[in-house]
Order: sequence, then structure tokens, then C-alpha cells
Amino acid sequence: MRTWLLLSLCALLAACAAPRQLAQPPEALFDDSLFAAPSERVGADEIFRVSDAMRRYLQDPQVEAQLRRKGPQRGLLEALYTSGELKLDYDASTTRNAAQAFDARAGNCMSLVVMTAAFAKEMGLTVRYQSAYLEETVSRRSNLLLRSGHVNVTLGRRLADPRFPVQETTMVDFLPPDEIRGLRTREIGEQTVVAMYMNNRAVEALVAGRIDDAYAWSREAVRQDPQFLGSLNTLGVVYLRRDALAQATKVFSHVLDRDAENLTALANLAGAYARQGRADDSLAIQLRLAKLEPQPPLHDFNLGLAAMKKQDYRTARDLFAREVARADDSAEFHFWLGMANYGLGNLESARRHVARALEASNGGQDRDLYSAKLEWIQARGGR
Repeated sequence: MRTWLLLSLCALLAACAAPRQLAQPPEALFDDSLFAAPSERVGADEIFRVSDAMRRYLQDPQVEAQLRRKGPQRGLLEALYTSGELKLDYDASTTRNAAQAFDARAGNCMSLVVMTAAFAKEMGLTVRYQSAYLEETVSRRSNLLLRSGHVNVTLGRRLADPRFPVQETTMVDFLPPDEIRGLRTREIGEQTVVAMYMNNRAVEALVAGRIDDAYAWSREAVRQDPQFLGSLNTLGVVYLRRDALAQATKVFSHVLDRDAENLTALANLAGAYARQGRADDSLAIQLRLAKLEPQPPLHDFNLGLAAMKKQDYRTARDLFAREVARADDSAEFHFWLGMANYGLGNLESARRHVARALEASNGGQDRDLYSAKLEWIQARGGR
């Protein structure tokens, strides 16, 4: 039976809020002796840094004219995302800082909002971050289950700008309007945003197998905001990947001391106990978890994979279709729904879902697999 490690990932990001008193980071949870130095620079100072190229973009005559005509907030957003000049591409695989996203003209939602916030702060606009309450989505990468949350950014006018005395605030969100309408939000501080960014970098390092980098990023995320439990959980998973079971147990227990119903920490602690041979402790945690979450993440997906092994393609198709209905942007869900349809002889449906998987993929080996399978299906009559 495959064991999945749960991680919290802030897939969508944003900008600055009222400061709050942060607790001191729990230094006793860190064990630097288990890890080598990271292979990349780890720190907060580059996240919102505005590069010379970004400043030159703001000084472009067309952009300046748009800012004057439409006001700084609306003008900035249209210059970045509406006019099409930057030709930004969505790249879910990589969390980039502001300058990197601008240079690459690509990034995930966190990267794009970090870049937006950096431009806004360079222009002297006020910025606020909000964490939105919406149903978490769960995906999997490299034997990791990722729970994704959501954050957006609000741009306010300059503190003293007589040219636009009545302009209010503008919220930036990369979800469709019908998905964010009515969502409850809470304001978060910039320390939390930085912790979320670093946590994303830690998760990406884990997926790539760079355990030392993952430790460095998760440790710094915890130091930025010890109250953001997502980075603490990631730190615990890093310890599990290094087979440091006692350290991992200490971290997950610390999270549960803060939030006794934290599903991610409960699942990971149960796994840590099992690996230590503490079967009774593991079972007790699993029973607690089952009461809080009767249907575990990817329940239908895993049943679908089991059905595929039995060549029960009809059952597999129905199970994968449920997952696709829940998370239409999951490349893996679409791929397996396509393969179940292929097993049933539904070549056109198979082609359509594998093509959707290719479109939604993050690159790398998965993209190569989806591309090869799509060509294979088309060669057999899928149009």
C-alpha cells in the first residue's frame, strides 16, 4: 500500500496587510545537522524586489499614458494583464519571485500576484492580502498529496493622490468571478504571504527530490510566520523524507497542539507512528482522522486505479469522472478518465480527456507521457 504524505500548498497568492504580533519561531523543531547547505539562495529579500527591467516597463510611454488615463490601479492591472503586451503565460509548476516572473513572462498564480504587488508598491499604492475561504483542492505529485488554498490581493490608491480623490480599492483575483463571488476572506500580513511563498518553494523542492533545499525553504517559512501551520507541516514531511521520524513526530505534534483538528498533520502523524512501529498510536490517530474526514483525499481516484487494474473500465470511468467534476484542472484526473474511456472503446472521449491532460500538465515526464498517449490514441482512430 502506497503511503501519501500530505502538504499544504498556497497555489494562489497576493499583497500587504495590517501587521500582527508574531510568535517566536520554535527553534527546537529545527535540526540543521541532518541537512547539507541548500543549492540555491534562500531568503525573503528577493521576493518583491523590483528589477530595472520592471522599472523600465513602468516608464514606457504607453504604460505611463494608461496609468494617467485610467488611474494607477486600473491602469496597472490592464497594463499587466489586459493589454496583452506582456503576453504572460500561466505556469503552475514553478513559484517565481516578482523579477523572475516578469523576465519569464510566466508564473503560477502566486508568482503573478507577487509580481503585481511588487509593481504596486513601486508605484506607491497601498496593498492588502486576503486569504479566501473556499474548498481546498487536493492533487498529487511525486508521492505527495498537495492541499491548495487561495489568497488574493487588493490594491488601494496612493496615500496622497489628489488626481484620483474618489478612487477606492481594486481586488485582483485569478479565479473566475463566479467562483469568488460571496467568498469569505480574512486579511493576512505580509509575513504570512512570505511564509506561503517559501512553503511553495519547499514543496517544489520536495517534488524534485531536493531535500536539503526543501528543508532550508520550510525552515525559513516557519521563521517568517510560525503561526502559518502549512510550512510547519512541510517541515515535518521533509523530516520524513530524511527518515528523521522522531523530529517529524515532534513537528506534527506541535501543529496538533495548535490545531487539534488539522487534517494534514493528523494524516502525517499517523504515517510517522506507523513507520516507527507504533501501530496502536497510528490507529488511534487514524480513527480521529476518520471522524473528521470520512472520505479521505482522492478516495474515488484510488478506487478508480484499482478498477483499472481489474480492467473494470466502466467503474473506473465513473470514479475518475467524479474527480474531474471536483477538480477539472487536474491533468492526472483527465488522463486516467481518458484511459478508462479508451478501455471502453470510446476513442473520441479518450482523445479529448488526454488532450485536456496535456493542456493542464506542468511539463516534464508527465507532459511527455500525455503527448505520447495522445498520439497513440489518434493513431488508433481518436480524432
